[in-house]
Amino acid sequence: MTTATLSRGGTSTEAAAPSLITRALLLRFVSVVGASLSFYLPLSVMPMYAKSSGAASGAGLATGALLVTTVAVELATPRLLARTGYRLSLGIGLFLLGAPALALLVSSDPAVVIGVSVVRGAGFAVTTVAGGALTASLIPAERRGEGLGLAGIVSGVPALVALPAGVWVAAHWGFPPVFAATAAAALLALVVVPGMPGHRGTASGGHGVLSMLGDPALLRPAAVLSASTMAAGVLVTFLPLAIAGRSAAVATVALFVQPAASTLARWAAGKTGDRRGHAGLLCPGVVLSAAGMAALAMTSSPGLVIGGAAVFGTGFGLLQNATLTLMYARVPVSGHDGVSAIWNAAYDAGMGAGAIGMGLLAGHAGYPAVFLLTAALAVTALLPAWRERANSAAGR
Repeated sequence: MTTATLSRGGTSTEAAAPSLITRALLLRFVSVVGASLSFYLPLSVMPMYAKSSGAASGAGLATGALLVTTVAVELATPRLLARTGYRLSLGIGLFLLGAPALALLVSSDPAVVIGVSVVRGAGFAVTTVAGGALTASLIPAERRGEGLGLAGIVSGVPALVALPAGVWVAAHWGFPPVFAATAAAALLALVVVPGMPGHRGTASGGHGVLSMLGDPALLRPAAVLSASTMAAGVLVTFLPLAIAGRSAAVATVALFVQPAASTLARWAAGKTGDRRGHAGLLCPGVVLSAAGMAALAMTSSPGLVIGGAAVFGTGFGLLQNATLTLMYARVPVSGHDGVSAIWNAAYDAGMGAGAIGMGLLAGHAGYPAVFLLTAALAVTALLPAWRERANSAAGR
């Protein structure tokens, strides 16, 4: 999710560095927390909820519908930003992300579940693209990697709590408290929106995004990210189902460890990348992501499942920060809306492809095979990652 687009010496040069933390950025972080909680609380619960209604195929479709809609709307959101501005767009996104979850309190019909996922996907798309571009505009360019790493922590901490908490609450108290909290998190965040900058996006709407999609310098990092988020979609959708008959505690711990490792890795990647270059983090990120997914195939071993989640999370965090920072650095400020749209679309397209594609195989091949196949597909991102490293070493 994708959601994906969200620290501070000694020498006189460091003392002159522009301030990273401002009032506007702090208000933005409040909205990040609300959106992150609202997105991640039901993410692994929705497949369980869909399956509880008797629709076995609904497990992958619930996540897939959310993310397919997200991708489609993300690519159109820069046009909305150019017309309505960041503030109004962010408010619309938060409302659409939170309010539909209330419908799940009264119906578990598969059509309702998928419909809610579609509307929430649209809300999440607007929230992430508008919010991502707004966050970038509030961070000094020379501290962008560090600032985006900080934003990653702000969004990652709620995720690392919400993802396992949603599963735990659903198992112990039922589904309604999860959906009520999902709605409240996004709707309460609306309180801070009026205090944020309301300027309009500067990209030329959807046409700007379409022209940027033809730029290999943007597509390579996006492709690397998408391969990793495909694996993330498989993990959050199918890991609780893969070990449901063994121990719910293992799934809860693994779903906590993965975003925790990802959050710490994003922070480390931002600090390291600003000093040594971000392209060099791509290959290690891909290798760690694939290795972690392969370890998840050992569903009968709690240690390997939890360790695999930690290794995957580390690689995933490196890739999130490195790819986003590289993409922002390759466009002028007028292209930030488009980069936010493309990066978030790549993020969510990967997650959606993982949830839907592997969902079609899970019933026939089994979950261990799905995790191994996902790991093999993630390795293919080494090619564009290596190209990025080579170009960076050559100064291109």
